[in-house]
Amino acid sequence: QVQLVESGGGLAQPGGSLRLSCAASGFTFSSHAMSWYRQAPGKERELVAGISATGGITNSADSVKGRFTISRDNAKNTVYLQMNSLKPEDTAVHYCAATGRLLTPRVPASYDYWGQGTQVTVSS
Repeated sequence: QVQLVESGGGLAQPGGSLRLSCAASGFTFSSHAMSWYRQAPGKERELVAGISATGGITNSADSVKGRFTISRDNAKNTVYLQMNSLKPEDTAVHYCAATGRLLTPRVPASYDYWGQGTQVTVSS
């Protein structure tokens, strides 16, 4: 049974940090590229950051460049999103997603598996 379980969300103050984790099971993690998406109320789901299957290639949205870092540990079947300098506009449900491709596509429909999401709220 495939599972992607996100954790680490919560309430943070503007300028603060959070680290999201996504633990994967039920598929060959090291053969799947992984991405973090987010969706705020009333908005479309947007790609935040992606990482290739081997971890050698990463990409991120312009809105989070220099603030968020995606990484993965294939030995632990886990992908991370380190979020620094948080802003109120980062408030959203954050999802991890897995694709059998080696690189991360931008289109959500290209992903095979999704987690249930974790809420990130940035507010003073």
